Amino acid sequence: MNQDYIIPNAWSIIEEGFEKDRVKSSESLFSIGNGAMGQRANFEEFYSGDTFQGSYIAGVYYPDKTKVGWWKNGYPEYFAKVLNAPVWIGINIEINGEQLDLNTCKEVKNFRRELNMKEGLLDRSFTAILPSGLEIEVNVRRFLAADLDELGAIKYDIKPLNGDAKIVYKSFVDAGVKNEDANWEEIFWEPITTEIKGEQAFVQARTFKTHFNVVTFMENSFSVNNVKQTISPSAQTNTEWKVEFTYELNVKANEVATIQKFGGYVVSTNHEENELINAAENVLAQANEIGYEQLLTNQKAAWARTWEMADITIEGDVKAQQGIRFNIFQLNQTYSGKDARLNIGPKGFTGEKYGGSTYWDTEAYCLPFYMATKNQEVARNLLMYRYNQLDKAIENAEKLGFTDGAALYPMVTMNGEECHNEWEITFEEIHRNAAIAFAIFNYTRFTGDQSYIPEAGLEVLLGIARFWKQRFNWSSDKKQYVMLGVTGPNEYENNVNNNFHTSYCAQWCMNYALEQIDHVKYNNSEDFVRIVKKTDITEVELADMKEVASNIYFPYSEEHGVYLQQDGFLDKDLTPVSELSKKDRPINQKWSWDRILRSAYIKQADTLQAFYYFEDQFSKEELEKHFDFYEPLTVHESSLSPCVHSIQAATLGRMEQAYTFYLRTSRLDLDDYNKEVHEGLHITSMAGTWMSIVEGFGGMRIKNDTLYFEPRLPEQWEEFTFKVNFRHQILKVIVNKEGTTFELEGTEPLEVYVFEEKVTLQPSI
Repeated sequence: MNQDYIIPNAWSIIEEGFEKDRVKSSESLFSIGNGAMGQRANFEEFYSGDTFQGSYIAGVYYPDKTKVGWWKNGYPEYFAKVLNAPVWIGINIEINGEQLDLNTCKEVKNFRRELNMKEGLLDRSFTAILPSGLEIEVNVRRFLAADLDELGAIKYDIKPLNGDAKIVYKSFVDAGVKNEDANWEEIFWEPITTEIKGEQAFVQARTFKTHFNVVTFMENSFSVNNVKQTISPSAQTNTEWKVEFTYELNVKANEVATIQKFGGYVVSTNHEENELINAAENVLAQANEIGYEQLLTNQKAAWARTWEMADITIEGDVKAQQGIRFNIFQLNQTYSGKDARLNIGPKGFTGEKYGGSTYWDTEAYCLPFYMATKNQEVARNLLMYRYNQLDKAIENAEKLGFTDGAALYPMVTMNGEECHNEWEITFEEIHRNAAIAFAIFNYTRFTGDQSYIPEAGLEVLLGIARFWKQRFNWSSDKKQYVMLGVTGPNEYENNVNNNFHTSYCAQWCMNYALEQIDHVKYNNSEDFVRIVKKTDITEVELADMKEVASNIYFPYSEEHGVYLQQDGFLDKDLTPVSELSKKDRPINQKWSWDRILRSAYIKQADTLQAFYYFEDQFSKEELEKHFDFYEPLTVHESSLSPCVHSIQAATLGRMEQAYTFYLRTSRLDLDDYNKEVHEGLHITSMAGTWMSIVEGFGGMRIKNDTLYFEPRLPEQWEEFTFKVNFRHQILKVIVNKEGTTFELEGTEPLEVYVFEEKVTLQPSI
């Protein structure tokens, strides 16, 4: 834990007191989104202190040319940047000629910020003493409409406390923004047009290269003590990038002056380019017809529907409760499942680091959450996202010399092209292929959907299996197939030979593909004929694949009784993490990369990640032996690490350790464990937090088309509950000190197993 200022609360993230050195961290933690757009919790008014201005639009990106490696054969030419979008929230304020700026006020008192997760609202309030001595009270509410997802709303109240005030509002939209992490300090947007229609303003801009057209819009209204005021603005087009409306309002002491602002984005991915301003006008017309108060009511209702299915309750541990709800809230803000073209970026709408919209995180961590808390269609859309990019995956593999339809999915992508620019990840961290294949298996066993594989999934499985077959080579020394020059999930080991995780997953993928080819051949003959014609599968190829899969080398230590993470792992100094000095942590910020690579320290679950995927292929005794060997060497400096270890610790009955890992994954950002929350939140790993409760403490597994549970209650909790949408029936699981009970919403009885004992559940409604 590196920060501890967020006040524990079951439904809210709360900050009290204004501290300049934590502004950027809070901008991340209090971020809001609605699946289509989002923004960091920047102040509406001008702030001269250290800040990270960030607004983002789903699916809008820029191919930023890489600085290194682009001249090498097969190297990605660009790194896809999530674009900092034009600003619509801006409301600069002058009071009696002085600019309101919390960085320069004489004093800021009663500062409070609250992210109301239950209702999707961001509130901020404070009392400020301006340099002149005028004291004002400010209350601000902002939300991004969950239903009308091109719209955001702001209500900004100012009350002068010890004197009358002339308030000048400068409300603006501004497309003159830059990314924090632009490789070449480029501007990614070009201005197209600005337009003013009455009290509505529109700025149209287009991204260079990718040519996304975006219209950013606004409209303002005013009241004093809730009485509407008619104020004519002076409009100013400051540049080709920006439109600013200036309003003047005189208020007496203790009167409340309110500006209400509607704003947002319309994008050419959803509208015709020449109709964008008309589309923005239509959004504003809908907003005005509905009205602010009804929009607020609708917002609360929309989030109530989301929480009805997605909520996890924890009794007796408010920090644990706050942590899981924060994770669930951010996941639902980032990806709603409404648009099959979108995916789940690692920072969501909270920052720019990592770029891209899709990593292997989606399949390895996020799919189970959306599959169980949304519906089968949403989960299938995530799989179809990859199917629709299969041709690009084949192209990616061809650039590296692979042939005959072998597919290598990208580590980072926006459109199917690889756009990660670190060679040891781009070319070697190839286990992302396995995560995509495992997701198909995971989806099928959970949903029972037998149509996806013959219709789409088998082509993906075949392309991946072809890649793995070619990626192995025969070792005349070992008389087995080996895989050279890879990077496993542990990125603190690069360019290693025979990484257990990668090789084991590759073997499983080839065997699973062969199994599904046979299944489709005998059960979906029309699809099989189509696939054979499209992919040129031959019996000789399949026989060769089977031969490779049956004779793969895995490094193993007889002395320790464990599979080794890779060749040569035992040549390292195996001093456990517990003996590291605190001054050396985190090692990724304190050590040179050379020193890290020569150490035995593990960034995240690697060998243990394979044990997580394929738990049923190993005994509990084997899991325990491997857990005891690798976990003490793991520094957990990846956000994806604590959740897997929490699940496995719970499986082994080590509840205190499982609970500690759960707190770390659920409060990773709230408590800033990795000292980087100012850069944005770890959105995709938040799905792992959900898994640590449902699969860890709930012990939920799918075996033979049936739900199995082995619930375990942490000592710190009185009770926990969660819901899963299993094959179109909603099952609520309640675990407390008296045992486990179930509530079934459906039309048919459901059989489940609890500690291997069959229980037949009857629908409660």
